[in-house]
Amino acid sequence: MSGSAQPLLEIRALRTYFDTPDGTVKVLDGLDLDVQRGHIVGLVGESGSGKSVTAYSIMRLVRPPGRIAGGEIRFAGRDLLALRESEMRKVRGKEISMIFQDPRGFLDPVTRVGALLTEIYRTHEGVSRKQAKARALEMVSAVGLPAPRRVMRSYPHELSGGMAQRAMIALALACAPKLLIADEPTTALDVTIQIQIIRLLANLRERFGLTIILITHNLNVVAEICDDVAVMYAGQIVELGPSVEIFERPRHPYTVSLLRARPTIVRGERLADIPGRVPDLLEPPSGCRFSPRCFMAEKICCEEAPALRPLRPGHRSRCHFAERLEDAAA
Repeated sequence: MSGSAQPLLEIRALRTYFDTPDGTVKVLDGLDLDVQRGHIVGLVGESGSGKSVTAYSIMRLVRPPGRIAGGEIRFAGRDLLALRESEMRKVRGKEISMIFQDPRGFLDPVTRVGALLTEIYRTHEGVSRKQAKARALEMVSAVGLPAPRRVMRSYPHELSGGMAQRAMIALALACAPKLLIADEPTTALDVTIQIQIIRLLANLRERFGLTIILITHNLNVVAEICDDVAVMYAGQIVELGPSVEIFERPRHPYTVSLLRARPTIVRGERLADIPGRVPDLLEPPSGCRFSPRCFMAEKICCEEAPALRPLRPGHRSRCHFAERLEDAAA
């Protein structure tokens, strides 16, 4: 994205495929993405665009029938795809952590929160049980859980949705990872709790020096806390750049369409929709994958796939006619 220093995470030509009886689904098909140290990067797009598969690919948690078919994922200079599984297990949790949409689905239902955290510290840090419990209590407090000692004694089902998500964040941050991937962390929460969790992530970035990839459908959240935005469509990034640039000067018709469909507080205002649907990735459209739904499409769009090309420093678009959008906004 922006900045001249080497990115913490560099993804090049990443291809993640799923083999089905009907053929190979190219869920990620040549993904390129840089994530700068200390930034919050919003990964946005409709369901089926490949956002969560990107996260699972980074963590190397793609399981059959899925497979990473090619490309590079370089983290702090190392190619994660070249690591043995035993080496990758040391990266997960210790250097890269992930929080999920449904925290209760990933918290052990028969283990108390404190025991889960304590085990992480003992396993990854090699500290004594007493030291592990003390650090676990500190982390539970750091994520804003009330009555932290009581939470430590609680099972996941005894926590509210917001508390369970905070507990999940505590587990993810236990070993001070450099990169946190948050996959739709507020989807199942009410609006008030959503705001609290998003602000918590922003505060934790400042406190712990985190780099965060935030996967979300909520463009208002992205506008509030993200430094950079990567817009995904049909397994590819179609636009990326600084958040201010993306929201004020979008340079891809899909980004424009997403922003038009964003809910507002204007009473009685109809939401714009995007005609058509995300394409079948068994047989994606030729040329630009967004062309069947695009309000700017011309003949070349249906015949020739556009490259993700630079428009200005840090801002790139996968559109033959990105300059037309720039001219229209001028």
